[in-house]
Amino acid sequence: MATTTKIRPRALVRASGGPRYAVALAVDALGTGLLRPFLLLYGMNVLRLSPPATGIAMTVGVVVGLVCMPAVGRWLDRGARSTVVAASMLVRVLGVALLLATPAGHVRLFATAALFLGIGNQAWPAAHAALVATVAHGRERDTALAAGRALRNAGLGAGALLAAACLTGGTTALQALAAVTGLAYLTAAALAWSVHVHAHPAAAPVKDRDDGPAPRMRALLAANVIYAFCLNVPEIALPLVLWTQWHASSVWSAAIFVANTVLVVTLQVPVTVLMSRFSRRTVLALAGVVLAASYLGFLVATSLGHGWGAPAVATVSVVCTIGEIIYAGSATALVTVLAPAHVLGRALARFQLSTGFGLAVSPAAITTLASRGSAALWGSLAAATLLSASAVATEKDQGTRLSDCCRRARTRSRARRSPREMA
Repeated sequence: MATTTKIRPRALVRASGGPRYAVALAVDALGTGLLRPFLLLYGMNVLRLSPPATGIAMTVGVVVGLVCMPAVGRWLDRGARSTVVAASMLVRVLGVALLLATPAGHVRLFATAALFLGIGNQAWPAAHAALVATVAHGRERDTALAAGRALRNAGLGAGALLAAACLTGGTTALQALAAVTGLAYLTAAALAWSVHVHAHPAAAPVKDRDDGPAPRMRALLAANVIYAFCLNVPEIALPLVLWTQWHASSVWSAAIFVANTVLVVTLQVPVTVLMSRFSRRTVLALAGVVLAASYLGFLVATSLGHGWGAPAVATVSVVCTIGEIIYAGSATALVTVLAPAHVLGRALARFQLSTGFGLAVSPAAITTLASRGSAALWGSLAAATLLSASAVATEKDQGTRLSDCCRRARTRSRARRSPREMA
């Protein structure tokens, strides 16, 4: 099994799409960090919408944005790569423009703007993964995907910090942040489009082609819905527990979120490289075990007294972040390996659908379970994640099944040949 033992920055940049594409990712992430964490505040403070109306509009935008994924997958399978990435950024420019043009009190226009932002946010991961899968191969592809995630988290964090510093300016500052975000998306789209990456799956060498159907990946996709919950644990579950159970200072929640971001930025690539000695499916199953262990750790931490509870939760959150890093470094990479080239786009789109669905339902699921107590929340998450890890570990790859069938067919064919034919 091929492994990656060294991190070579120049090769990594090349495998990630090149210098211009790396700059496009950084600019896009910075712009996203300026607005996305504060979109709820924009709806309430600038547009004077009620909190429920703002929240519902944002949720609808995210969920309806998932509807575009089958079309994105088909577009990718026609060979488009950098064009789809650029389009995912441009559609968010339209969303920001609508946001700036929305008069106060118009919830429908705000919902439409949230929809366009949601479409771009949902389409981008699949398009980015397809582009990286086109320019990088083997374990180098895994490392490139990990580097892209680290770079994106760094940009999101920097943008959020910059936006937080500007929020003292009130509604004017929020509108300015939205305008800068639109310019950042436009710049990033131009840079991404300029790399001109296009795939020709049909023209792949015969030995590398697999004309079979798209892999079903049913267990992987179902498990990914549960795995995706870990992405909302630092933002939703932990602040909720810290506030409702101990009325802890918001400093704890902020510290956990910052630590999560820093760990992802600094460890995503090294951990992915370290795990390259194992199969991707094994690593993904291991991620589920680590996440489940962290959920049980949260259960123990929440049983401690007021003085020890918050520090214990913060400590266990590091384990949860490690599980998230292992999951993120193996899940998408596994899909790119399982899917034949001619259906890579549709496979990535289906994977993003499962991720988006998990992210969409997890806030409601987490808050509902938390209302029933810590045991219900963390026990349920641990059990579901362990079950998902087991499903990932035991699912047999469709490509392996097809290869086995072809091998058996060739064996039967040779056995039926006459001695003269075999001569």
